[in-house]
Amino acid sequence: MSEFIIEAYRDAAADTGSRIYPLVRAGKLKSDFARVFSAHLGHLISGDRFETKGLLVTGPSGSGKTTEIGALIRRFNADGIALPDGSRARFAECVLKGIGTWKDLGTSTANALGYPISAKARLTQSEIWDIVVREAKLAGIVGIHFDEAQHIFRAKSDADRLAVLDSFKTLMKSHDWPLILIFSGVPELDGYMKSEPQLYRLLHRVRFSDISVPEDYQTIHEIVGSYALRAGAQVDPDLMTQDFFDRLIAASASRWGLLLEVTKGAVAVSQHAGAKTLTRDHFTDWWASKTECARVATPFMHSGYQTLYRKDHPFVKALDD
Repeated sequence: MSEFIIEAYRDAAADTGSRIYPLVRAGKLKSDFARVFSAHLGHLISGDRFETKGLLVTGPSGSGKTTEIGALIRRFNADGIALPDGSRARFAECVLKGIGTWKDLGTSTANALGYPISAKARLTQSEIWDIVVREAKLAGIVGIHFDEAQHIFRAKSDADRLAVLDSFKTLMKSHDWPLILIFSGVPELDGYMKSEPQLYRLLHRVRFSDISVPEDYQTIHEIVGSYALRAGAQVDPDLMTQDFFDRLIAASASRWGLLLEVTKGAVAVSQHAGAKTLTRDHFTDWWASKTECARVATPFMHSGYQTLYRKDHPFVKALDD
């Protein structure tokens, strides 16, 4: 065994990596996606020209957008749905973080489809998008998920933002092969998309909300219990108390994605320790290791955890030690 492999952490990641707790929002995401794709498929069968629809998924960083959408797309691609031309429907994914110009956007999109375009290629904007549509049609790609989409709009003039939005609209309205687009990002993305009304009206909006109490206590109870049991561990009764739930919510900045990350991390710590019961100490140890803060200053131990840790800065103390 390599000195760089910790078996407990490897096994915990392998066991829980693709396992996503079925939150209510996942049902809405799937339902909206299914409606959009079903109509899209019907239009393809009819053979008539059409403009397709898309999704706009927003929520704070760490709310779990990328994870939920990625899982949805993996299931969709694995389903092997037949298109009228006999090909199998697929979705592509493209991360827009670090994308600066329209050409960066076009080449990154083409790369996501498996068609690399050199940064030195002398192609016009129209030529690049023609390549994207052509390659998508040949590959049976019916849509593209653009993750971290807010990044392409920041620090740009209104004219540059509208040019990018117009490119997206062009893909959704292509006469040859309209593409379903899923945009995901932080809440500011909604404001950018609204500036192009024709594009905005084509989008179903899905918002990933923060954890809400007391309504979500039962779900948190089930999450902690299910991940512990999956790892073959019992759950300390202390972890089923409102005090612990409130501390876990504070530790996760009220975001579901972070709550799942913290819980999975604590389970891995317990497995590494060979513990048969998941306890508060395992959450504390994971947090202290991640943030390098003293155990007594973690949200699982500190009496003032609600003011010490703020929602706008996950994993960072509001006060100096």
